[in-house]
Amino acid sequence: MSIKTFKGKIVSNKMQKTVVVAIEMPKRHPIYEKTIKYTKRIKARDDIGLSVGDEIIIEECKPFSKEVSFRVVGKISEEEKK
Repeated sequence: MSIKTFKGKIVSNKMQKTVVVAIEMPKRHPIYEKTIKYTKRIKARDDIGLSVGDEIIIEECKPFSKEVSFRVVGKISEEEKK
């Protein structure tokens, strides 16, 4: 089974070593065929020390706690966004 990786933006970093990441997933409506953005909020372990608004890459790992089973791999720089 492959490891899931997502790109997202940090929404909250008020916890000690955990950040909340918002991930946008576009899906097609089955009848109207319009693209709808769904936002999912995932808690991830942050050992780097990032701030709100940073775009990051997270990947699935063994659970750190009841709700945290992702970890921050790295920050996406401005040059990589383009």
